Amino acid sequence: MRSIGYVFKNKSLYIRALTHSSKSDNNYERLEFLGDSILDFLVGEYFYRNCDESEGKLSVHRSHFVSEVYLSKIFDDLSLEQEVMMGKSYQGKLSKSIKGDVIEALIAAIYLDGGLENAKKFVYDNFELDSYKNIIDENYKSRLQELVQGNFKCKMSYDTILTDKGFMATFYMDEDKIATGYGMTKQEAEQMAAKGAISKLFVIKGMK
Repeated sequence: MRSIGYVFKNKSLYIRALTHSSKSDNNYERLEFLGDSILDFLVGEYFYRNCDESEGKLSVHRSHFVSEVYLSKIFDDLSLEQEVMMGKSYQGKLSKSIKGDVIEALIAAIYLDGGLENAKKFVYDNFELDSYKNIIDENYKSRLQELVQGNFKCKMSYDTILTDKGFMATFYMDEDKIATGYGMTKQEAEQMAAKGAISKLFVIKGMK
């Protein structure tokens, strides 16, 4: 295992952050709840201080670094696979969701053990936050889902139909029509609808 860059005074917090609910009732779930909020704050603070862009664009940047996919990457970079304690009832490889939960739990454990500055150091050391200018992410559906879930309480859906020129997809939040996209495939049309919804909801002009 690559060092996480922090030495715990209370080792039980570290163990708990790596314990799945299938193994013990004393697991990472409550830590993950706290770590999610701490991570949102620390990444949000970083972009507030270091990125002179609109609120909507800041939300898009933050959503990338707190996403399940990115947290799973951090987990793999730290080689934590063999450290996580799972019960015998759990079969198969660790999911991206579990990997992300463990990283959030670790952030909370570091915060409880050593304070906010140590939690911030862990995030700054392991999350390449200054790489945001180089991010190329065209999975607009995934980005939109994370942004909407983080900022609204509503049901999301796509209504996609075949037309004589391809497919037309309309993105809805509850009953409200937000954006429409077109493409030669159903997936392409929904991606374009999601891209339009991101630009509209988060006021991001000229989003590439």
